Amino acid sequence: MASKTIEKKKPSAAADFVAGNMGGMAQVVVGQPIDTIKVRLQLDHTRFKGAWDCGMQTIRNEGFLALYKGMASPLFGIGAVNALLFAANTNIKKLMQSHPDEVLPISKIALAGAAAGIVQSVLASPVELLKIKLQAQYGSGSGAKFHGPIGCARYLIQKDGIAHGLFRGLYATILREIPAYAGFYSGFEITKRYLTHGQEEPANIMQLMASGSVAGMAYWLSSYPLDIVKSVVQNQEKPPRGLYVTQVMKEIVAKDGVAGLYRGVAPAVVRSIPAAGATFTTFELCMRMFESA
Repeated sequence: MASKTIEKKKPSAAADFVAGNMGGMAQVVVGQPIDTIKVRLQLDHTRFKGAWDCGMQTIRNEGFLALYKGMASPLFGIGAVNALLFAANTNIKKLMQSHPDEVLPISKIALAGAAAGIVQSVLASPVELLKIKLQAQYGSGSGAKFHGPIGCARYLIQKDGIAHGLFRGLYATILREIPAYAGFYSGFEITKRYLTHGQEEPANIMQLMASGSVAGMAYWLSSYPLDIVKSVVQNQEKPPRGLYVTQVMKEIVAKDGVAGLYRGVAPAVVRSIPAAGATFTTFELCMRMFESA
């Protein structure tokens, strides 16, 4: 009797959205404490001797949960951002394929990632703005200016409007995400293809974690100076004007040298190893679940 071939279902756009959401939440839960340290070093490095000192001072002065400041915004916001990112990436890759089973070259994987990064910037920019505003606060309770993302968003809109308030830093976010997600997706794909070469079954959890970790490191190493600019611009009191990225970079270099463009890079890269590993692993496993359902 002929063996029965089980065909996998092609996941829908809804599956991409749900899997991306779950991946984004996993990223925040795993990486938020180190992200808080990274942001504080980017914005006020003279206060700390390094990443460890920043973490210890934060815990000593504000309690352990201070490392999770601003988490509400990315926990749900980054879920939506990642959902949009992965859905956009999937659909852009489909447009590039001449047939559904075509394996795209790494150059097209990188191009699709860059394009998806531009798309998701519309959500990523305000979500990261609110996160940074809350992470940059020292102290808690009645002394804090903002007590959550909703109050922070309301204040920014009332003060500077939607474009210059809630969407402050959108231009810098877009410029960051182009090289970042080109590196992110190509780093993941290169590593996964290398680890699964000659392997018939799909990548296992350890291979997915390793590939995701490389993707996270590639994200930061290809875009970190632009992330510094974005953090500085989003945390300042007055909104920037014009094409400000080059000017802000010059100001940072004039004040702190080229090293100023890499403040906090160590915790960012360290954070990316478990966080991006968790993101990709969660996404891939969710998609497999939808395929087999």
